Amino acid sequence: MKISYNWLKQFIQTDKTPQELSLILTNIGLEVESLEKVQPIAGGLEGLVIGKVLTCVQHPNADRLRVTTVDAGGAEHIQVVCGAPNVAEGQKVVVATVGTTVYPNEGEPFKINKSKIRGEVSEGMICAEDEIGLGGSHAGIMVLPEDTPVGIPAKEYFKMEDDYLYEIGLTPNRADAASHLGVARDLAAYFRTGITMPDVSSFKTDHENLNIQVQVEDENACPRYSSVSISGVTVTDSPDWLQDKLKVIGIRPINNIVDITNYVLHELGQPLHAFDADQITGGKVFVKKATEGEPFVTLDGVERKLSAEDLMICNAEAPMCIAGVFGGKSSGVSAETINVFLESAYFNSVSVRKTSKRHNLKTDASFRYERGTDPEITVYALKRAALLIQEIAGGTISSGISDLYPNPVKPFEIEVSYKNINNLIGASIPDTEIKAIITALGIAVAEEKEGQLSLRVPNYKVDVTRECDVTEEVLRIYGYDNIAIPSKINASLSYGSKPDRELTQHIIADMLTANVGVPHTFH
Repeated sequence: MKISYNWLKQFIQTDKTPQELSLILTNIGLEVESLEKVQPIAGGLEGLVIGKVLTCVQHPNADRLRVTTVDAGGAEHIQVVCGAPNVAEGQKVVVATVGTTVYPNEGEPFKINKSKIRGEVSEGMICAEDEIGLGGSHAGIMVLPEDTPVGIPAKEYFKMEDDYLYEIGLTPNRADAASHLGVARDLAAYFRTGITMPDVSSFKTDHENLNIQVQVEDENACPRYSSVSISGVTVTDSPDWLQDKLKVIGIRPINNIVDITNYVLHELGQPLHAFDADQITGGKVFVKKATEGEPFVTLDGVERKLSAEDLMICNAEAPMCIAGVFGGKSSGVSAETINVFLESAYFNSVSVRKTSKRHNLKTDASFRYERGTDPEITVYALKRAALLIQEIAGGTISSGISDLYPNPVKPFEIEVSYKNINNLIGASIPDTEIKAIITALGIAVAEEKEGQLSLRVPNYKVDVTRECDVTEEVLRIYGYDNIAIPSKINASLSYGSKPDRELTQHIIADMLTANVGVPHTFH
């Protein structure tokens, strides 16, 4: 699982370096398999600066080239030969000076050297956006606003912040840590600090003109289904900051709506799915099991035969999505989408696991649903995504939140004692420290009496259901390295006489004979 250092710091305040945080994560049970410095785009704009074109004249030996003098912030101005048709005197531009390595969208990276082009010295390159990975256009060089300061690094101007990427070997039981929020929770428990959650207090329904009714026919496979509608959106590329967040953790940006659902998934650990609301025939969504053998074309263009055990999200006429696993080709968000129906659900982990395996489909959503998501976060995640859609894609929230949750999942109730915890750990951790760790992990102490604690464990901690599980939680936050290992281990070997083989055979023969009434002979 990939976790961004900068993203983590949106949840917790820490002055720990990425390397220090790496050791802490490993020590508290989230083993960091690798840590690397990353940039949202290849090269991270290293070595590029903002310059100003002071002069621009026709190249004497080439019709399509210009010879420019550029102020790149150095002690002396540089001469650059440029072939862009739009280069002109007075422009603020991005300049790759001699020694800089440039990373274009296509082709291999190359180093800028001082050279002669058709007899004229060139000491750099004035860059187009596709030549440095900032876009796809090659129509001409990038021309920046007139007030752009000269000589500052392009990395600073474009707010291209270096990040560090943790590759965490997440064990199957740690579903609660399958997000930046989840990892931040553990760090907050270790530091005994709070978490800053995204603010969703501004969420409100603008008007209710796109109410799509939902009917859940299998409440066992889908205990909770939350949804909301947003109308009047504009589907386009995501802003740079959102694309950069996803690129750092290895997610390919698609469009602003889909990118937001992926962003919230990796931020909060709650999978979301966005439907084109105009493709929901009948204006109603049904959450139900499929018809055996029914064909369904998924987003990857593959036609699959459904099983009667597959939970589907359907409209009035046909399935639209394999619940918790993969969307359908015809109902997803496209460039023509105007109205969006947003789903945030809690699906049964066993149901999702069987369907995912049956169709050999592994997605970021199924990865989390199979291990167990938090049933209590669906509405919060929905609000978070809806507000981001409003901010980035425009539109209005055009329905109230529909939240079908007939049988709320109760927190795990566990009885533990300080004595048992210490006995299992083999240490003498003070009662106050044990209690502090438990509460720092978000586990509520309902009652404390005579060294006994009655706990309510939040639903996102799917693996904490017994006293020994609580003990493990305490131990990993307290620190395995803080438990003293005895310097001497007393061990003794006991010896007994070797059994008589012939006597043993006779005893077994007698027992068999007595049981079946038939003589047995051992040879």
